[in-house]
Amino acid sequence: MDIVELFKKILSYRSITPDDDGAFFFLEEYLLDFEVIKQDIKGVKNRFFYKKFGDGEHLCFAGHIDVVPPGDGWESDPFTPTQKDGYIYGRGAQDMKSGLSAFVNACKMAKNFNGTLSMLLTSDEEGDAKYGTVKMLEHLKSINFLPDFAIVAEPTCEEFFGDTIKIGRRGSINGVVILNGIQGHAAYPKKAKNPIDMIAKVLPNIAGVNLDEGDEDFEPSKFVITDIRAGMEVTNVTPKDLKMMFNVRNSTKTTIDDIKEFVDRNFKDMDYTLSINQSAKPFITNRNSKVVRLMSEVISNIVDIDPNLSTAGGTSDARFFGEFGIDTVEFGVKNDTIHAINERVEIDELIKLEKIFKKLIEKF
Repeated sequence: MDIVELFKKILSYRSITPDDDGAFFFLEEYLLDFEVIKQDIKGVKNRFFYKKFGDGEHLCFAGHIDVVPPGDGWESDPFTPTQKDGYIYGRGAQDMKSGLSAFVNACKMAKNFNGTLSMLLTSDEEGDAKYGTVKMLEHLKSINFLPDFAIVAEPTCEEFFGDTIKIGRRGSINGVVILNGIQGHAAYPKKAKNPIDMIAKVLPNIAGVNLDEGDEDFEPSKFVITDIRAGMEVTNVTPKDLKMMFNVRNSTKTTIDDIKEFVDRNFKDMDYTLSINQSAKPFITNRNSKVVRLMSEVISNIVDIDPNLSTAGGTSDARFFGEFGIDTVEFGVKNDTIHAINERVEIDELIKLEKIFKKLIEKF
């Protein structure tokens, strides 16, 4: 199939997390000349397609077949690909069935690659991601088959196609502070212990504060308060306790232990509890890595843009490759309509993305 035909086929599957809606069955048939490792765990499906051409390096493309629910208000059926004015509309058009389609075709048409070429696909990226990419990587490690390099085809470009490669991602740490006080009558504040008064003293020292200075690759890790609530929504009772929620998108310079220490330093004289967890760890790929250099070179040659090397944005499955010590980059189409109503991708971007992946395979 040409890239547009393949993309429309994949776009038509109603693959809302964690259901692949039969897309993997189609891909298994489409990639018959590749070996496949299958993992189905708690409703999540993972597929690892691979072909060994020679004894050289192992290059892996990765992506997810699952999409978020479409929501209401579309101008066309979100699972019936609609072509109009140079665009194709459908849920997952940018995030990330365009990238997946491009690397599937590029790998299928590859000839005389010097090493092993593979594709890791999951139906659990938009959800909790507990049983998706990370589980397949654990299995690959157990059989000594981890890739040397990986390309995750998430939509990365911002203003123009080709303007951004992601070479890392910040982590994400979530926390909840419960500040305990003594409930009382608002008319008798001395008989109560108001946690709102308590937190007011420390907010200037914590709200929006940078926890590190950042570096060439990362913005500073910032302590972002996302919710504060207390009381019973009445005017004459002071609250018994207060709940504050926060998030830190952390670089490699700030750890979960650093944040625990930061909270304790500011709340140490108060009666509080802290619940904290890291939902994603940060990673960075060296700017001089082979996969970064070649991806930059190929993009520049095909679209005449020198891409920016970025770590901005939220989390993706690239973080799991980073945890396993695999040099990883992300590159895909523009991300201006991801998760939105009337999500769409420009056909020209789709065609150029396939060309970029083909050329990268040739040069690797």
